[in-house]
Amino acid sequence: MSERVKLTVEEYLGELLQLVAPLGEVDVVEVAEAVGRTLARSVVAAGDVPGMANSAMDGFAVRSHELEVGRVLSVVADVPAGSPLDPPLGPGECCRIMTGAPVPSDADTIVPVELVDQSSDRRSITLLAIPAPGAHVRGAGEDFTRGVEVLQAGTVLGPRELSLVSGAGVPEVSVVRRPRVAVVATGDELRPPGATLERGQIFESNGLFLSAALTAAGAEVVARLCLPDADDEFAAGLEAAASEADLVVLSGGVSVGDYDVVRIVLQARATSAFRHVLMQPGKPQGWALWQAANGRSVPLVALPGNPLSTMVSFDLFVAAMLDRMCGRATPGWEVAVAGCAWTPPIGRRQFVPVNVEVDAQGRQLVRPVHRRGSASHMVSAAAQADGLAVVEADVEKVHEGDTVSFRRYR
Repeated sequence: MSERVKLTVEEYLGELLQLVAPLGEVDVVEVAEAVGRTLARSVVAAGDVPGMANSAMDGFAVRSHELEVGRVLSVVADVPAGSPLDPPLGPGECCRIMTGAPVPSDADTIVPVELVDQSSDRRSITLLAIPAPGAHVRGAGEDFTRGVEVLQAGTVLGPRELSLVSGAGVPEVSVVRRPRVAVVATGDELRPPGATLERGQIFESNGLFLSAALTAAGAEVVARLCLPDADDEFAAGLEAAASEADLVVLSGGVSVGDYDVVRIVLQARATSAFRHVLMQPGKPQGWALWQAANGRSVPLVALPGNPLSTMVSFDLFVAAMLDRMCGRATPGWEVAVAGCAWTPPIGRRQFVPVNVEVDAQGRQLVRPVHRRGSASHMVSAAAQADGLAVVEADVEKVHEGDTVSFRRYR
């Protein structure tokens, strides 16, 4: 077998992104059902926010030109939040007002309750201090006005974004159709959790990780299979998985061994490429185009089977493919500082699971979670980490205080 092509992470990712394109299909869903979805069209406010001038404090609505310390004002009305009342205010008059309530048309300032002395019958107040004119009044449209774009296409709708959409008076959103993805784990040694393991067997976890990660990234998992190392049985299962999928993600069987069924079958039965990517963990990688029986050409991305390799490869490659399919931006890398020293592998860029904390100077300090850094079988490292740090291939030693790149898990 000829030596595999060696690529950088960026070069290999470029190959993968050529396999997929923006889906271009749109679902219109209620805002409450849109969590995790990606906007296909921008959201425009249906009205001004706030819709009217309202109070930012519990207190008293007053006319600012009448204010002076020691003055007594008569309380002529109460305006709670949600009230439609607009009580008139004459000379020497004010009204009690709650946070969020509409400010009467005759008032222009709110005196907080802490700045007054209320009479025992609550019918008058004595001013103890004077706020500036216009204080504690939220103006109509102060946040944004009707017709303004509040969220751009390509935005992922999390809880905060959904709150904004709902607050802008928008009941439905146009979102990208969820990418349909099939997950295939491979290996005769794999058994489900809870099974009794024989010698040489392990519990299968990559399929569950990939399914959960894909769902969290906004995909619809249409199949989750665990296939054996038999060529024909694997090919039949792959055909079933690919039949309704936009993308198939496989783990395991991509190296150069005699029993690496993913490489063997895809090299024989599909347009495929297997690469050595200059990274650690996750060196062996592969992709293919599978011609399904229904005539569809389905892209496949094949990840190495060691758990940490699978996880890192998902974060670097599969998540970016989903971003392209959904028409959204892939998060960039931040600057962090090594909180301790460690020794990376030479000649390959290291992606190491790290914990992060912010020091007194506001710097992000990162430390490898596991003493073995990014050993590809150390699944516990990824589960306990906040994200990945990157050490470039020519770095022989990471010293405490060195600058590294860092990205939090999504």
